Amino acid sequence: MADQPDVVSIGDIVTDDFIELFEKEEKVEHEKDGSVFLAIPFGTKIPFDHHDVVPAVGNASNAAVCFARLGLKSAFATNIGGDQIGRDMLAVLEREGVDHRFVKVNPKNKSNYHFVLRYGAERTILIKHEEYDYHWPNLRPNEVPKWVYFSSISEHALLYHDQVSDWLDANPDVKLAFNPGTFQMEAGAERLHRIYERSEALILNREEAVTVGGGDHENVHDLIDKLHALGPKIVVVTDGPDGAYASDGQTRLKMPLYPDPAPPVDRTGAGDAFASTFIAALIKGNNIEGALQWAPINSMSVCQAVGAQAGLLTQEKLEEYLRSAPDWYRASEF
Repeated sequence: MADQPDVVSIGDIVTDDFIELFEKEEKVEHEKDGSVFLAIPFGTKIPFDHHDVVPAVGNASNAAVCFARLGLKSAFATNIGGDQIGRDMLAVLEREGVDHRFVKVNPKNKSNYHFVLRYGAERTILIKHEEYDYHWPNLRPNEVPKWVYFSSISEHALLYHDQVSDWLDANPDVKLAFNPGTFQMEAGAERLHRIYERSEALILNREEAVTVGGGDHENVHDLIDKLHALGPKIVVVTDGPDGAYASDGQTRLKMPLYPDPAPPVDRTGAGDAFASTFIAALIKGNNIEGALQWAPINSMSVCQAVGAQAGLLTQEKLEEYLRSAPDWYRASEF
């Protein structure tokens, strides 16, 4: 019989097809409103350098692999199609030590497959979520985890959030980490109020924090206040090159980025690495200060390789980076 999981990740799984563009063939355009566009010549043939297929990724899948690499008993609840792409994704989960007993195979559906246009270290992702029949599994008592990590899922899974909320209500000892994806943020905090209210930890970047909580983009304290008002006990706001902020309702801390050992190769998955590593640290008994020390290290490491999982660290390697961190790499109150 499989062990009781420490954490079950919930969300969609996808295979990413990374297409490496030649920078001389395309360009980046900056608009007056601050938006940035990748510009590609229209109506012609455009060469590309190469492509890499990376199976079994996606926000929740990246988290599930991160948890496993950090030594936690990690399980994953998701949907795949009855195709070779789905079988390849299951094989990756198996290899990574992720418990896939809660993965539902949909024989008549395709598996999610996305295209990632890579331009330097940045990327634009072409996404399509397949329509699955989402149902929360009936977990036996020995399958109930300590934590649930909920992240990006299809717009077709709105009612699935209610099922998860009902299950969480029936299992009050289970802690919930919420790192909402695009469609979950579009659904609005009111529609998903049960998820926000139940969250032990809510993790967003600065722009997402404005979208979800409605706070002032220029005032981190206001952003945190607005997010706490939704119900989560711990709020984390990441802020790109300016690091990250965390609050447990009593203490507010700011954490700088861990220094890059080399220029970033690919930033895909950096946010997932940060969020899931922060939660892994909490699961392992750290407070928010300790979690803030762990999270940027894995985020940095992921940026040193192509794809969202290749750079994910073991706890041993992560602690090695922490021991060699510069003196200024510490959390401070703000």
